[in-house]
Amino acid sequence: MQNPILGALCAATLGLAAVPALAHATLEAAETPAGAAYRAVIRIGHGCDGQATQALRVDLPEGFYNAKPMPKAGWTLETVKGAYAKPFDNHGTPMTEGTRQVVWSGGELQDDWYDEFVIRGTVGKDVAPGTVLYFPTVQECASGKADWTDVSGNEELPNPAPAVTVTEAKAGGHGHAPAAAPVVLGTLKISGAYARATPPGAPVGGAFLTIANSGAEDRLVAVRAPEVSDDAQIHEMAMQGEVMQMRALPDGLAIPAGGTVELKPGGYHIMFMDLKKPLAEGETVAVTLEFEKAGPVELPMTVGPMGSGKHDAKGGGHGGH
Repeated sequence: MQNPILGALCAATLGLAAVPALAHATLEAAETPAGAAYRAVIRIGHGCDGQATQALRVDLPEGFYNAKPMPKAGWTLETVKGAYAKPFDNHGTPMTEGTRQVVWSGGELQDDWYDEFVIRGTVGKDVAPGTVLYFPTVQECASGKADWTDVSGNEELPNPAPAVTVTEAKAGGHGHAPAAAPVVLGTLKISGAYARATPPGAPVGGAFLTIANSGAEDRLVAVRAPEVSDDAQIHEMAMQGEVMQMRALPDGLAIPAGGTVELKPGGYHIMFMDLKKPLAEGETVAVTLEFEKAGPVELPMTVGPMGSGKHDAKGGGHGGH
């Protein structure tokens, strides 16, 4: 009698059509609107014929622009640049080239483990609805590989490439920023993270998010975003009489037990001081939050339009914030 566990492992290795989707390299979100930011989460559910995955190579499709991969602890991250077949209009600035391949290497993802590899980018607004964007992916192991590179669209073939289908562009966002997917750190759930776009020459930028705490009291003690600023601070905005005043919180921000703290325009928020470059709508900024008890967590923060979530209170403060 055939061993059922051995049979399941063999089927996963061969990538047979009867195997659940986890046996393939797949994308977490199967659809995305044209013109929107897209978080390509590539799910890896097994290795190469029983061997651990030591490198992952992902080719990026035409129509997926301004791509930025998320680093992974214990892995080396490399990007390969190249020309776009058609320039991408990045808020009035044409981009003729960008990241075309992403490589994570030097890791050790065991055959019976699961992990996700993330690339954030923007789907071109002129990509026609119904277009399928393929992300050909190769897992490399010590003496073999798992090849997910078929772009024919035939899911019955043994090696379909991870794919996302482009849908109709969404109507105007009413001034709100597209928020990043929630991130969980222990008993903390961080959601709705976004930053505001800034005009050229602006000295500071603002960022916002929500922290829900299902455990004991903790404290947000530091923020780091070296890509855009060497001095990220936690701030509070509050009325002093009839004047809105802002102040830094050098001791951090308490996250009460069983409570939720919202960092939003007109209240608590993150400030990127002495910006190294403008924050451009549609890009993604890597931000690390440091908690007193839970420790650090990195999250991708989408940059929304200028004035997103705008607070109308009068008074002093950071210009453009």
